[in-house]
Amino acid sequence: MAVKNVPIRPFPDQRPGTSGLRKKVAVFRRPGYVEAFIQSIFDALPDVIPGAVGESAVGKTLVLGGDGRFFNDEALQTILRMMAANGVGRVLVGRDGLLSTPAASALIRKHRAFGGIILSASHNPGGPDGDFGIKYNTGNGGPAAERVTEAIFRHSQRVAAYRTIEAPPVSLDRLGETRLGAMIVEIIDPVADYAELMERIFDFDRLRELFRSGFRLRFDAMHAVTGPYAVEIFERRLGAPPGTAVNAEPRRDFGGGHPDPNPTYAADLVAALAAPDGPDFGAASDGDGDRNMVVGRGSVISPSDSLAVLAANARLVPWFRDGLPGVARSMPTSRALDRVAEALGIDCHETPTGWKYFGSLLDAGRIVLCGEESAGTGSNHVREKDGVWAVLFWLNILAVRRESAVGILADHWRRYGRHFYARHDYEAVPAEDANRLIDRLRDCLASLRGRRFGAYTVREADDFSYADPVDGSVTERQGIRIEFNEGARIVYRLSGTGTEGATLRVYLERFEPDPDRHGLASDAALAPLAAAAGAVADIEAIIGRSRPSVVA
Repeated sequence: MAVKNVPIRPFPDQRPGTSGLRKKVAVFRRPGYVEAFIQSIFDALPDVIPGAVGESAVGKTLVLGGDGRFFNDEALQTILRMMAANGVGRVLVGRDGLLSTPAASALIRKHRAFGGIILSASHNPGGPDGDFGIKYNTGNGGPAAERVTEAIFRHSQRVAAYRTIEAPPVSLDRLGETRLGAMIVEIIDPVADYAELMERIFDFDRLRELFRSGFRLRFDAMHAVTGPYAVEIFERRLGAPPGTAVNAEPRRDFGGGHPDPNPTYAADLVAALAAPDGPDFGAASDGDGDRNMVVGRGSVISPSDSLAVLAANARLVPWFRDGLPGVARSMPTSRALDRVAEALGIDCHETPTGWKYFGSLLDAGRIVLCGEESAGTGSNHVREKDGVWAVLFWLNILAVRRESAVGILADHWRRYGRHFYARHDYEAVPAEDANRLIDRLRDCLASLRGRRFGAYTVREADDFSYADPVDGSVTERQGIRIEFNEGARIVYRLSGTGTEGATLRVYLERFEPDPDRHGLASDAALAPLAAAAGAVADIEAIIGRSRPSVVA
């Protein structure tokens, strides 16, 4: 099959964010848009792969798959033809084009692939009017570092042609090998390798005993990619009753829902756990399977608390029986993890938001457990956050301790204190207004110290900057931090995961050491701090919003 060089003009808006390039489906469907970005990936690789000057993907193995959302199939076929034209030797593709993001990372690592292309907009909504995304992962299985994404963007601004071949669509529904030009296309079971890895990490015998004892789990796959993973692992391998995984069939529009596992969009799961005859434990994952929400009987467990509990109980899991050399959290994530690390005598690293910042720490062995407040936790088993893994981690703890999730959390708070925590999202804010708010905060940082806002007095304020302790790279302007004398803090940052306007995220955190006050409702405990956050940033006056779009 002859390689064609098709002339194309650059698109000015192809700078990848923290998790690749995300836009509305309509943008990706513009003629040449996908082709320009994919060609830019291939053109950029020789510039940026460490220790391989001049090396590209020619002759190498790549991994390809996505979360099955609308436009997944069309984009995947375009990319396959371009892979063949750009000299890729072999590509591993999930059956029906499906691969969860953590499963893709596991495949890259197991097969020592050169990298992978993941098609997903993660927790963003799908469908013809929804969102789509393309992300490149490097050979360690993790998201491309900033120097890689910047190289891709540079090439996207001067790309003049893309390479492709003319060929019929590749059939993706049967396991096995076929050829596309000179390239081998191997259709693989998207679940098998991942499930085998989970069996190496967790005590599956003990988990089977847990389910045989009558323990009931409800896992909401939100009509996203983790449905097949949940059915195979929880129901078939661990013996949970059929129907344990609900909304388990992946759909192109996620069943009309929003595949973001939080109390707003997974309200049915929260209600099920609050019912008198509800299951013992609940969980959900997002569009591409890298996020999680865990729910005890009548109580949603915040991602920050969940991360801290996992760290405190890590030795109960076979993979971590020798302990943790170190842990890490993103800067906006609550400092509950820090208190566990201090008690364990290990380092706790604070990184910018974006899973790629954990990668060098994981590769260097400085950490083996990490997480973000936005419902992402993971470890050194892959280089992505991992929703199903996090649920199995909780189940392993429950199987060993034989206590309720709510009881384990209450015990954790008694030992370490409680960090009341919430994130307020102001979505689809006009970009100029959002930037004006952040710029105003930056301009007044020096003058905030000592000022009082309601019950809180500012101790210090800064714009977070991160120096990677492994490679020495410095990342600046990662969020405005306001620390108060009263053991509270506020963080403001703009998110890079939306596809229209800007999302202003405001993070509220207050430490409470008194066990008698741990039972307070989080919104009530944080209400004075929320009022202070509005006053410090003048939110209503600048963006015209009196309340957030989502509270998580």
